[in-house]
Amino acid sequence: MSNIIYTIGREFGSGGKAVGDALAARLNIKCYDKDLLQIAAKESGFCKEIFENHDEKPTNSFLYSLVMDTYSISGYSSAPFLDMPLNHKIFLAQFEAIKKIASEESCVIVGRCADYALSELTTCINTFIHADMDVRIKQVARDMGLTDNKARDLIQKNDKQRASYYNYYTSKKWGDSRSYHLSLDSSRLGIDGCVDMILAYKEHVM
Repeated sequence: MSNIIYTIGREFGSGGKAVGDALAARLNIKCYDKDLLQIAAKESGFCKEIFENHDEKPTNSFLYSLVMDTYSISGYSSAPFLDMPLNHKIFLAQFEAIKKIASEESCVIVGRCADYALSELTTCINTFIHADMDVRIKQVARDMGLTDNKARDLIQKNDKQRASYYNYYTSKKWGDSRSYHLSLDSSRLGIDGCVDMILAYKEHVM
């Protein structure tokens, strides 16, 4: 059987990463999140800090791209690639890292347009995790030691960045249920309930 890849899109504070971790633990496979940045950096020759600065953020600063574009790269030396803006190079390097991981093992991948990168893979289950705003505010405020107002601001900022990044690089709309196989409300289902739904879907279609 081909590798089965579970991608997790998520609203900020919805517990999407926790769902990914729980799903991976249940299946005894790896969950990739920010560690994707290190893998992409190693494969492309960019330093990891560049990936961290661009992580799921749309980059519109021409000056920043111009300055950062002086970094040398190895392994990506074709003229079309070298002529791309830096943010496009970063996305492409992550895109290739995701495809490489998917070709080698079954796994869970959180965020980073993984569903789009693997759109041609028939053994890929794409899930979006969302939750009620009041639940997300309480979660973020507790985890990060913020007031409710500051937690709300942080949620809105991160959601906007993720939506802009996803909508810019894919042909789909972030958070739109039609962009995913499953759209799950973690504030109603809980983390384990979301995992149960994903596994039930997998048993039904594969």
